[in-house]
Amino acid sequence: MLNKLIREILKSEKLSIAKGISLVENESPHSRELLKSLYKNTGNAYLIGITGPPGAGKSTLTNALTKILRENKYKVGIIAVDPTSPFTGGALLGDRIRMQEIGTDKDVFIRSMATRGSLGGLSKKAKEACEILDASGKDFIIIETVGVGQSELDIAQTADTTIVVLVPESGDAVQTMKAGLMEIGDIFVINKCDRQGADVLATALKTMLHLKMKEHEIWDIKVIKTIGTQNKGIDELNKEIFRHRTYLETNGKMKIKRRDNLIKQIYELVNNKLEIKFWSDERRSIMDDKLDRILDRESTPYDFVDEVFKNFKY
Repeated sequence: MLNKLIREILKSEKLSIAKGISLVENESPHSRELLKSLYKNTGNAYLIGITGPPGAGKSTLTNALTKILRENKYKVGIIAVDPTSPFTGGALLGDRIRMQEIGTDKDVFIRSMATRGSLGGLSKKAKEACEILDASGKDFIIIETVGVGQSELDIAQTADTTIVVLVPESGDAVQTMKAGLMEIGDIFVINKCDRQGADVLATALKTMLHLKMKEHEIWDIKVIKTIGTQNKGIDELNKEIFRHRTYLETNGKMKIKRRDNLIKQIYELVNNKLEIKFWSDERRSIMDDKLDRILDRESTPYDFVDEVFKNFKY
């Protein structure tokens, strides 16, 4: 069954791609073997991260960008990371209603994934989902995140190009800087720029980006104004994505960025495996027995950790 699933994913069959992502998302025992088998077919897709505060119009921009990419015959995968439902544990918003039009395209695959408590707003399994889409032959993969501030750093660790979307109502640019978004954006977009305050925000962002730029940095970060619902500014945004891609490829920075991302992924895989291996029923029981003594300050959590690691063997 797994071999058949792998063959169908490589043929870009939508149902099989969906099944593969579900195996990964639900941490099926077969998911690791699936990812291992597909890995040699990955590394070809270009990853675009779209992030920013809730209500900024990220889904609308994703929809508009996908249309342009499809007009140019590119195959597109979309991972929309949504808040987790407190009742079902699934994606709260589900597949985006605004993306229904492109969702019927045989060469577009859309999947909503729940954050499931991931600190980054980005699902811990989104990277693996991207690998499945990559292996299926997608040329571009767009990852759209829930937009929760500093933890958006997760998206920067996954995408080749990170787009930060803001709206005039997002607040002043200083708040944007405090949220950590200034640190991760390769392209800044002010969406809904027909609203009051768009020009002021654009000027403030450009000023701060200019101050942030280091002398040795070659990449000139642009601030693009768009109205996603009217397709205004989308062509310019698309051109800027390709300009950034060319910059990464011609300066050898693509390989460096992907190497750094791979290191982070390996660290996370090792940490996850160690956590599962370490927290056996026996160690949980020992911790439960020690908790009262630690709470009463008769011992410390540091002593407990030292003690349990003494006899830990992988």
